[in-house]
Amino acid sequence: MTVQVRSEGAQRPVRCPTAFRYWEARSTPRVRRLERIVKGLTGGALFPTDAQANTLCEDLFAGDPVAERFVAEVMHGEIGRERGRAMLEQALAEGIDSVPDVPEAMRALFAEFETVPDWVNPALVEQGAAIWRRWGTMLFSFAGAETLEMYTESAVAKPLSLAGGYAGDSALRRFLETCRFWIDVSQPGALLTPGSAGRATALKVRIMHVSVRAHVAEHPEWDVEKWGLPISQTYQLLTLLGGSVTPGLGLWALGYQTTASEIRALLHFQKYMGYLLGVRPRWYPETVVDSLRVLAMTIASRSYDAGPEGAELIESYPAAFAPRDGHRGLARLREAYNFRINSVYSAMYMTPRTRRRYRMPPAFPWIAIPIARFPLIAAMELARRACPPFARLHEQVMLRHRENWYRAQMQGREAQFDASGALRR
Repeated sequence: MTVQVRSEGAQRPVRCPTAFRYWEARSTPRVRRLERIVKGLTGGALFPTDAQANTLCEDLFAGDPVAERFVAEVMHGEIGRERGRAMLEQALAEGIDSVPDVPEAMRALFAEFETVPDWVNPALVEQGAAIWRRWGTMLFSFAGAETLEMYTESAVAKPLSLAGGYAGDSALRRFLETCRFWIDVSQPGALLTPGSAGRATALKVRIMHVSVRAHVAEHPEWDVEKWGLPISQTYQLLTLLGGSVTPGLGLWALGYQTTASEIRALLHFQKYMGYLLGVRPRWYPETVVDSLRVLAMTIASRSYDAGPEGAELIESYPAAFAPRDGHRGLARLREAYNFRINSVYSAMYMTPRTRRRYRMPPAFPWIAIPIARFPLIAAMELARRACPPFARLHEQVMLRHRENWYRAQMQGREAQFDASGALRR
């Protein structure tokens, strides 16, 4: 779809998916009134500039050309998935020069992946990773719950529904793979240490995204003009904001105290993590305010068109934590707790309007758990800031806790980060 939109006072054609209804929303009296209210109260704009919004719309059609070439020529080409996967594992473990007869597409991918951009600030990257570490498993719960709100959009829900990983009985396994990714990339020094598990996991996830994009883009159910490119640059940018600004602000409701400077560090950490994942938006919000404007733009753009596919994804998430058949004793108690607490977080971080549309487990009386824990978490946050030795001890406890939680959930399985197989329909 090509629409005429404002751009710094000029008119120019901009391609925007028809289901991304930002420009239509901007013309409604309700949104115009809200813009005036925000301007009057804050002196600033509710949304990004028109030039920034144009870029975000155009990036809904943008992918990851370097990794896409690798997947097309290696994983989906003559070399094939099994051999390509083995070559990738060897290059990650021993370096690209250890792989014989390296395809040019693979060499180009690693050349880009191993180049640290000049804009990277190692201290900010490590500060952001440390914030993720101190949040422990709370990061997992928040991220899982906040994502449900966007499953109402087919642009997000359809690729996940077609791939099948986050739906039905496989929802917990795929979510736990994502948790493994979060653990690996936030280990001390992980993103800037060559050969680290965090960097290896990031590249595997990047390849997985490209594989899903290639399969979904060719599927007859996918409409490029309506939704843009599957797993586009803009939606990946929103995922990065979902790991920085939204938990930095949203976790205050549970007692976690993340400052504005810490959220800026999270934005930088996410920007570099996104770089490793192949996320190259032409405009990346560097401030909390600009990030909130992007989120406001996204909210205004929603079309709530996911239908049954969105319902399956949303309802599968809390249900995935329910006690499993045959489990008894401590394992069953742990599963019952995880089910109830994630039901609470889903209720807290979904809007009532969205939640009413779906069959979701009740939050009451389990909402009493985060309420009772709030003073303890707030006290620990204050102690952490006032006493560096306590902060170091707290981080070590959180590191052990999230690893133990993950291992208990996985029950001996290992994350694969492989989406190269056929779609489920």
